[in-house]
Amino acid sequence: MAAPQDDMFSLCVEPGKVSSAVEVRFIDNIKGKGLFAKRAIRKGDTILIERPLISSQFLWNALYKYKACEYCLRSLETAEENARRLSGVPGLSLPHPELCRVRSELHQACPQCQVKYCSAECRKAAQEQYHRILCLGSSQEDPDHPINKLQDAWRSVHYPPETSSIMLMAKMVAVVKQAQEKGRWQRLFSQFCSRSANEEEEIAHKLLGEEFQGQLTLLRSLFKTALYDDHLNQWFTPEGFRSLFSLVGTNGQGIGTSSLSQWVHACDALELPGHQREQLDTFIDQLYKDIEKETGDFLNCEGSGLFLLQSSCNHSCIPNAEVTFPDNNFLLHLNALSDISAGEEVCISYLDCCQRDRSRHSRHKILRENYLFVCSCAKCVSQMDEADVTSDEEDEGEAEGETEDEMTDV
Repeated sequence: MAAPQDDMFSLCVEPGKVSSAVEVRFIDNIKGKGLFAKRAIRKGDTILIERPLISSQFLWNALYKYKACEYCLRSLETAEENARRLSGVPGLSLPHPELCRVRSELHQACPQCQVKYCSAECRKAAQEQYHRILCLGSSQEDPDHPINKLQDAWRSVHYPPETSSIMLMAKMVAVVKQAQEKGRWQRLFSQFCSRSANEEEEIAHKLLGEEFQGQLTLLRSLFKTALYDDHLNQWFTPEGFRSLFSLVGTNGQGIGTSSLSQWVHACDALELPGHQREQLDTFIDQLYKDIEKETGDFLNCEGSGLFLLQSSCNHSCIPNAEVTFPDNNFLLHLNALSDISAGEEVCISYLDCCQRDRSRHSRHKILRENYLFVCSCAKCVSQMDEADVTSDEEDEGEAEGETEDEMTDV
């Protein structure tokens, strides 16, 4: 039984945040459902703001000292602390420190395991939703604890750049185990597409192939040891685990938070005399050069989440909407990139900007392997007569020795 749409909106959409602008509709057996405009939406409008059912920081990201709230992924470092670590300049001072919105005095830790939260509200929410099951207490640093062994195994097969986390699956189990209304949460999670193959197009998820069976078997064994529950027996069977794995891989929406980025945006909004503006812009430009030299491209606290409404958005290589996280936490903003008419489908891109510029063949390869469909958007249809060749960027990536025995993309 599917969860009622009203339940989806009341649970996920922030109160008063234009949920009346869109609705979920069933399209067909191939595309499934989609998100459609109920009224005209103008370019630049915020279509909706959504909370995830669950979210989790990436495991390598956390190991590399990117400090985020365990519940909402808000960056816990001040902008200045963030800039010092990323640039490798311990004595760096940022101008206009008052623009940093991180409030360290509000931060709290779980008294048992010392996991950090940005506020008492987040600590309470995590405790009530899943943390009683996942709290390791004094075993937080014990490498032999079943959950730590599960996380270590995941890190050993899924290296940066990260795109998902085994802890999303763990939190799904923990939420149901803690919930009084277990059936309701199971129905909500069932709203996400969890197929591991597309029989119509003869496509299988690239990480569920024969070459990964040993790794999947190990992860399932550790997952079962750490979290098994009779109510969720189907999630721990070989096929159930594959479906759960596919669910977080195809539906998990990446989340990025950064106190430094928020500070930079606040600086951009300052009204300053010309010479002060020039000085500030020069400082920020040099800071990003220092960060690129010291840290590279990994600037944010990064994780992923399961968003019911966002997951209803289908892909287009020429999207009319995009996802952003401007609040430095897990709140997803869906914004219109162009005018959207009443009744028109709201589409996002599952590809990043660089991937969207690749050839039709390259785009289709990524979408087939990771999302199990063949794109038929207007751009792809218009390029149907192009030769089936990969883009130069993809050829270069393969030439650099991308291996196929690691789960580098989920």
